Amino acid sequence: MPELPEVEALAADLRGRLVGHAIARLEIHAFPALKTFDPPLDALEGLEIAGVGRHGKFLDIEAGGLHLIIHLARAGWLRWRNTAPAPRTRPGAGPIAARLVLDDGSGFDATEAGTRKSLSISLVRDPLEVPGVARLGPDPLEPGFTLERFRGILAEQGRRQLKGLLRDQSVIAGVGNAYSDEILHVARMSPFAPAALDEEQSAVLYEALRSTLQDAMARNEGLAASELKGEKKSRMRVHGRKGEACPVCGDTVQQVIFADSTFQYCPSCQTGGRKLSDRVMDRLLR
Repeated sequence: MPELPEVEALAADLRGRLVGHAIARLEIHAFPALKTFDPPLDALEGLEIAGVGRHGKFLDIEAGGLHLIIHLARAGWLRWRNTAPAPRTRPGAGPIAARLVLDDGSGFDATEAGTRKSLSISLVRDPLEVPGVARLGPDPLEPGFTLERFRGILAEQGRRQLKGLLRDQSVIAGVGNAYSDEILHVARMSPFAPAALDEEQSAVLYEALRSTLQDAMARNEGLAASELKGEKKSRMRVHGRKGEACPVCGDTVQQVIFADSTFQYCPSCQTGGRKLSDRVMDRLLR
């Protein structure tokens, strides 16, 4: 799933390709992906693209006062095309959810792998008309996201576990499963630790949150969309590395499985050497 660093890099890449071009058309090929009906999609035709931005993990393409909001969800991505595509005769076939075509024939396809389709596309006059955008918490890299503000968030969350807190888009925007694993590893904190941290611990987690995201953004700078997935995967310290050696201490990276997701952590770095309970695996091994 693309998270804040990748979506920021996608926005930067698209900004250089889209701004100044007029939209020839937007085609929807996976009809459930389209979440709005007013304004209609043909309202985009002929409008010049003025900017590309980001709200958390949502992309925002602005043209003529309208906002095309794309959320790539778990398995979505954007694939750039330099030339006009061949006509599609079977909407809904294959991984393409939507296709944007510019005045020179170039553009991009929004694709989604797998059978669980969650990618969403909205055309609105104000980004806050999209419920997911309206619910977003503060962006952890915006200037106003201070240590004091972060401490206030932790205090409000009380006994909530840090892993879930970091992933909750209504609490902090842009962090998903992968970077929450990485942030907690950098902070040397258990995913199951409660949010009620003392001043020293909260400062450590705040620095880990911001530095992890800033480092990823710095690595992504200048990369094309096609390069971002490989860059993200290659730089993970614990996420997706079950059974491998922790790059800090050499202990074996462990995993906890939930119904729809997994997370990874280092016992020596994060839990005092203790393996966390994995209810799914515990049941299988009984």
